[in-house]
Amino acid sequence: MRTLTRRSVLRGTAAALPLASLAACSEDGPAAPSFVAPDSERVAAAEAARNPGTVREFHLDPVVAEVDLGGGLVVPTWSYGGTVPGAPIRVSRGEQVKAVVSNGLPAGTTVHWHGLQMRCDADGVPDLTQDPIEPGATYTYQFTAPDAGTYWFHPHMGTQLDRGLYAPLVVDDPDEAVTWDLEWTVVLDDWMDGVTGTPDDVLAELAQGMGMGGTGSGGGHDGHDGHDGHGQAATEDSFLLHGSESDLLGADAGDVRYPHHLVNGRISADPEVFAAEPGARVRVRIINAGSDTAYRLALTGHRLTVTHADGFPCAPVETDAILIGMGERYDVQVTLADGVFPLVAEAEGKGARGRALVRTGSGEAPAADFAPAELGGRVLTYADLAPTDPVTLPAKEPDRTIDLELTGSMMMFDWAINGRPHDLGNPYPVEEGERVRLRFINGDAMWHPMHLHGHTFALADSGLRKDTAIVLPGQTLEVDFDAVNPGLWMVHCHNLYHGEAGMMAALGYLA
Repeated sequence: MRTLTRRSVLRGTAAALPLASLAACSEDGPAAPSFVAPDSERVAAAEAARNPGTVREFHLDPVVAEVDLGGGLVVPTWSYGGTVPGAPIRVSRGEQVKAVVSNGLPAGTTVHWHGLQMRCDADGVPDLTQDPIEPGATYTYQFTAPDAGTYWFHPHMGTQLDRGLYAPLVVDDPDEAVTWDLEWTVVLDDWMDGVTGTPDDVLAELAQGMGMGGTGSGGGHDGHDGHDGHGQAATEDSFLLHGSESDLLGADAGDVRYPHHLVNGRISADPEVFAAEPGARVRVRIINAGSDTAYRLALTGHRLTVTHADGFPCAPVETDAILIGMGERYDVQVTLADGVFPLVAEAEGKGARGRALVRTGSGEAPAADFAPAELGGRVLTYADLAPTDPVTLPAKEPDRTIDLELTGSMMMFDWAINGRPHDLGNPYPVEEGERVRLRFINGDAMWHPMHLHGHTFALADSGLRKDTAIVLPGQTLEVDFDAVNPGLWMVHCHNLYHGEAGMMAALGYLA
């Protein structure tokens, strides 16, 4: 049985309207602007200008299956090919990804290629760039991967991301100087599907709002004891988390109570082990695929040298720990000491953690709840990072500034942008060739990781290149990008439940 949410009702209405409706006019006012459609000649021309290279074909099979998360925990969930994370896709810069998706789910789905500046009609946003891939149907995405870096892919349909539908996408730079011996991709995730309920259950409770009785309506918590294993209390029949204060993110670091935090699909009690020799230099690609959790990540007994943010290189900086919001990625390098070292992902403000182990020698690993001193050391901030010269956006005053006020509250759970929830049908116009400034204005006590599709922006104060950035409570974050990728592009909060509640909008290139 399909669960109806406010967005699914809107989707049913929007699906009956062609994209051309975005250019409709009113009898009582001036004609609305006309926008570049995702399947237009201008989108095709932009793709041709990327000089598409060799086609690399991959097959994605979203399925319903039981997945082993370690420690005897086997859960029913949705995943790519029955594994969590799904099998990675890896290509070289300039090659084409041809991804054939055969939908074995009981619901429509899409695939969004997070962080890539690729052609608009492959962006995977239902009702904006494509129709959903219906159950039993096959759909092919094909696009050029123009920029090297660490990316990932996931659906953009309802709460599907908070199941197991995600996987890394790595684009190699054939000209990059190799300064490491080994490589390790680390995917972080907050997990409850098949353990305490489903993501749809969570959304249903959140949708009531804290001021509308949303304090304990979640159901079906098989054997759960009302705690997350690290002292964070909640009522037994509620999915909501209370008291998630963070010195980095503010009074409300997250809303949802998760029984597990995964590193590469494994629970803390039965972690993945990365084996290497002492002295090995390792490049670690870190992806936060979580839906409601920022992670403070550290490797016991080591400092991390940050080399990339959201796929783009930055001047190397040493740090003890990294705060990584949902949708963000960091690449780090580390030279391994001799022994057994937990890689710990602290669920910021939630009193819980995920972990993996790095083993270069003999010895026993610390207990699963071990917290390394590095978590309390220097935590990387955006101000610590600067782009390298090849990816620095040239200095230029913006031609257009768009204010995006992040509105709503946990009390009502009425998240929106500029007070307009699910606002994909009225894109904010941009002109191709412009330098555009987005001002994310956050007047609330909740932080938001904001993600722009199809572009990489520069933080206006430092120039750091990113596509997903944390907007702290009570602050305004300004970012700049060059409008060089025509089409219709989503901008939204990458807290899955904030986005599904309505914190999403679109930018449209004028036709």
